[in-house]
Amino acid sequence: MTAIEFAEAAKMLADIARRSGAVVPGFQSPPRVKGALRSIRRRADGSATVSVALKGRPRPAVLGDMIDGVIAANDLAGLEAATLRDALWHGVAYLTSPPATIDLREPHRQVA
Repeated sequence: MTAIEFAEAAKMLADIARRSGAVVPGFQSPPRVKGALRSIRRRADGSATVSVALKGRPRPAVLGDMIDGVIAANDLAGLEAATLRDALWHGVAYLTSPPATIDLREPHRQVA
């Protein structure tokens, strides 16, 4: 996952969380904890920052960590967690597909 895709996912997740009435955490990469794939930092004012490692990880793993971070930041469990998790996944599911690539080494055929 690129940094641009990470930012796009963070914006989408924040929008969905906000519309659901949930607390919207900040997102950053990489985690400050050396070797951690994800972490959450909570502040006294109730805000939270979800940190997720991107490098060398599949998109679904990164997105799953971001979604779990939103759930954790809101201290949700059970049905509430499942409902929000489903809404968040629906919002970013399109990011789980690999980007389209064009092999420029192949000659293109002209259509008459």
